[in-house]
Amino acid sequence: MSSDESSNAPSDRRDAVREKAQQVQARQTRSRRLRVASVTASVVAVVAVVAVVVTWVVSSAATQPMLSPANVTDDGFAVTAATGLPDTGSGSMASAEPTPTPEAADEQATAEATPEPTPTSTERPVVDIRMYVDYLSTGSRDFQLANAQQLSKWVSEDAATLSYYPVAMLTAKSNGTKYSLRAASAAACVATHSPDALFSFTHALLEKQPAVDSDGFSDVELADIAQARGVESPKVVRACIEDEAFAAWAKAATERALQGLPSTDGVALTSAPMVLVNGTPYVGALNDPKEFAQFVLTVASEAYYDESPSPTPTPTPTATP
Repeated sequence: MSSDESSNAPSDRRDAVREKAQQVQARQTRSRRLRVASVTASVVAVVAVVAVVVTWVVSSAATQPMLSPANVTDDGFAVTAATGLPDTGSGSMASAEPTPTPEAADEQATAEATPEPTPTSTERPVVDIRMYVDYLSTGSRDFQLANAQQLSKWVSEDAATLSYYPVAMLTAKSNGTKYSLRAASAAACVATHSPDALFSFTHALLEKQPAVDSDGFSDVELADIAQARGVESPKVVRACIEDEAFAAWAKAATERALQGLPSTDGVALTSAPMVLVNGTPYVGALNDPKEFAQFVLTVASEAYYDESPSPTPTPTPTATP
């Protein structure tokens, strides 16, 4: 073997090793580029899917109209049946009037001995009572429990009309569950599908009221309470409550009340409860039924005297010759 061939052998091996290394590096570069391209394509696909889903949700929410409850007037629901409470035999509006003295009793007996026709104009007008209720408000609970018996009696005697206005002022006071808003929506569901149960359902929610800053009742529990109060079409009411069908309406109704209350002289909702008697806010003790009854009687008397016609002079008889 010649010396030239011996000297070229190491050089050939180095060239072969270098070529082999370049081939390996080229393959690795191609593989890396393929992986990067694959990951990029996957990310783009995921982003595209998310964008489609978000667009669909937003467009669906934008096109879906806000549901409004039935049997509603100025965001309030009239109580059609004030039942579901134990009858204690108390609560008549007449109980707020003073007890007659013995002299007055004698005069009344004398008057009864000489019967006279009672003119229709002396009948007291029906009193309109409106209660803006937040189902997480302790004040709403105090007022309802203290006055439920006499409210029920007044309504049953047609001495007063009662309406509940569900509002959600304490939505942020239930650990993020929005209980105040969900309870208002549930009340609207009951008023829409089973109006005769609204009074009983409202009383039950306030009687069992959760603590402020607690989670409150779940939608399922709210539906259970409604069903226990004997609502009509319980499946329909349950679906309405669990779907929170009127939550958006309750939020909008609360915002409207904060701007101003209908049929009042510039009164706006500032706290719950707010109780109006013939449009006049009650500012007395929420847990004193006698004070509230006296206030109602006073407002009713003012309405009576405002609406009573002026007495017609009675002609004096002349003597016949």
